[in-house]
Amino acid sequence: MTPFRLAQRHSVPASTQKRAVVLLVLLVAFGAAAVLSFAVGARAISFNTVLAYLTGSENLGQTDAAVLSQRLVRTLWAAMVGAALALAGAGMQGVTRNPLGDPGILGVNAGASFAVVAGITFFSVQSTSAYAAWAFVGAAIASMLVYSLASLGRGGATPVKLALMGAAISAGLGSLTTALILQNQNALDSLRRWQVGTVAGARLEDLTPGAFLLLIGALILLSGAKTINNFALGDDVAASLGENVALKRLLMALAITLLVGTSVALAGPIAFIGLMAPHAVRALVGSDYRSLLPLSALFGAVILILADTVGRVILPPQEVQVGVTTVIVGVPVFIYLVRRAKAVNL
Repeated sequence: MTPFRLAQRHSVPASTQKRAVVLLVLLVAFGAAAVLSFAVGARAISFNTVLAYLTGSENLGQTDAAVLSQRLVRTLWAAMVGAALALAGAGMQGVTRNPLGDPGILGVNAGASFAVVAGITFFSVQSTSAYAAWAFVGAAIASMLVYSLASLGRGGATPVKLALMGAAISAGLGSLTTALILQNQNALDSLRRWQVGTVAGARLEDLTPGAFLLLIGALILLSGAKTINNFALGDDVAASLGENVALKRLLMALAITLLVGTSVALAGPIAFIGLMAPHAVRALVGSDYRSLLPLSALFGAVILILADTVGRVILPPQEVQVGVTTVIVGVPVFIYLVRRAKAVNL
């Protein structure tokens, strides 16, 4: 039995009241982060003006209205992608029973990114749905490759081996992605920010198809929360409880891949949201995935909105892309979790 399974079995479930309090706090944090995202940027806008825009209580100047309209799309984009990545990370941790599960760490983001760039370079794909399709295939192949290679040798696919193999695959695919971009000047100009993860290029016309694909993945994963709880007990116990383990795990994996692939297609490879949000929420409400999944999604949205907002003002007049901001915060969390996993195994 892995340390992660032991931790899951011995975590104390949160009371309904505590879960409600956590939900309320996260909803307030989401609202505050969204308002801050509207107000902060190269052009500062007062909170009164933001509230007037959101409520439609007064006519705004043309410049303020244009800036706020763009920030609305950018905030919605960040919320969707952040929620999807956190949901995918939580699902990945539950399905694989790996506490280091994150699309960025396990090479899934890198596979999706490489596939999108390859599609643009060799097949001139342009639409968001086409990006998502290529990203889905790339993410699926990278996932299978990482798991297969990590399973070799003694001990099978342990959390640390998965993380190390994911890092190796990410490095290799990242180099290939950069090489493809450098061969195409047009691709270099349009994808250099996307490659590190950004919501700066958010477009209104991409919101609907992106939201539709993310909603499908989210509904599949959320509907399987009870199944993921059973996975934590081990495959034999899950099967004795009536679960078709292989089929359900495949279905959950497809949902996770859809969430990650669509997120990468929209905003590039953003790492560590899927690691930080589930672990923070798990510390508050325990490992019941019926609560953990939706609350992780909400917290992921808050994290990415705040990361994008901070990136706009940290090095003025330039913007720091959100993928860089999440790495700065996420790497220490990752190191802590790796050290803790090693300590438990001693």
